[in-house]
Amino acid sequence: MNLRLSLPLILVLIIVPQSIQGSGLKTFLNTLSPKSPYSFVFPLSGNVFPLGYYSVSLQIGNPPKDFTFDVDTGSDLTWVQCDAPCSGCTVRTELQYKPKSNTVPCSDPICSALHWPKKPECQNPKDQCDYEIEYADQGSSIGALVVDQFSLKLLDGSSLVPRLAFGCGYDQHFLSAHPPPATVGVLGLGKGKISILTQLVSAGLTRNVLGHCLSSKGGGFLFFGDNVIPSTGVSWTTLVSPGFDSRWERLFTMLGFPTKSNHYTTGPAELLYNGKPTGLSGLKLIFDSGSTYTYFNSKTYQAIVNLIGNDLKGKPLKDVKEDKTLAICWKGATPLKSVLEAKNLFKTLTINFKNGRTNSQLQIPPESYLIVSKTGNVCLGILNGSEVGLHDSNVIGDISMQGTMVIYDNEKQQLGWVSADCDKLPK
Repeated sequence: MNLRLSLPLILVLIIVPQSIQGSGLKTFLNTLSPKSPYSFVFPLSGNVFPLGYYSVSLQIGNPPKDFTFDVDTGSDLTWVQCDAPCSGCTVRTELQYKPKSNTVPCSDPICSALHWPKKPECQNPKDQCDYEIEYADQGSSIGALVVDQFSLKLLDGSSLVPRLAFGCGYDQHFLSAHPPPATVGVLGLGKGKISILTQLVSAGLTRNVLGHCLSSKGGGFLFFGDNVIPSTGVSWTTLVSPGFDSRWERLFTMLGFPTKSNHYTTGPAELLYNGKPTGLSGLKLIFDSGSTYTYFNSKTYQAIVNLIGNDLKGKPLKDVKEDKTLAICWKGATPLKSVLEAKNLFKTLTINFKNGRTNSQLQIPPESYLIVSKTGNVCLGILNGSEVGLHDSNVIGDISMQGTMVIYDNEKQQLGWVSADCDKLPK
């Protein structure tokens, strides 16, 4: 059962100064305006089920080498499995990144930022600057910061080769119950200073906007910049500061970690079922492309399960306990081949955002919260976040963002969405 969930429990933030940019890049930057109109578009691979993730291929190094990354808006740090050598790596040595004396030294200001508010505990200022990140599914990566060039294609087909900071992960841990994606690393796209997007924005190469379009057929695209966003039809809601559960805040403070979250969080919102109020309101939601499924807190989750269960009474679907694909599955008279065969038996969920005097609604139709298992049963892709350590947090995962262009606008602090054909790359 793939319950990939990316939200970091411990996330170290690193401030990347302009000093790491190559001289060739600096020369190029002199020709750009403070806010560049350039946009990047990257094809995606993957699906919600059975893979459980969407990935992007990026070229790093000179000569450039392809690496596949799990696309994750729920964390900041980009890292790749690293032949340093590596412990616990899940890909062959020839597919791993090979560092070439390009680690960040402990004396570098970015290492001080990594350990803030504490100081780096280094015996020698020339020692490498280490990182550690742990995710909500209890996977983790330990490694060192490195700097290398990325070959990135612009929307117009030309390329840029900026030098960016990322993690060279040489010690990986994953629980057997939560196998990792078959990628070489994670592309962290949160709002933190170490995010690849933030580094590109700091270099003046693009606007502080990103988005993705995940196809229900598999694949889709990821973009940086605002040139591909439709001029009309987009619904918007405000991004908010989520705050921390007091228990986590006390723990993080004791450990010396910052308690500012860099998640893309919206709210408050109310939940509708079949267009009618459910009484569930005040919901803050984290939009996380690194989570396969959607998670609600225990109260909201149970209410959704009850509404769906009551709605299915007298219909040709029965609970099936032996299918362990997800927590709740139903069996029809014959095995199903597609969610579309069962969608008419379910109702649309709607998230209603109240933005001052106006409302904006995110529709989650049945095909965006259901999957069909390998045995032909239909399963609920909404899970109880309280059972996996999310407490009262709510997470909108890949399953509920299919067929939709989702836009994370860090400049205006807003999140947008619009129905789109995610099978076609924008031009």
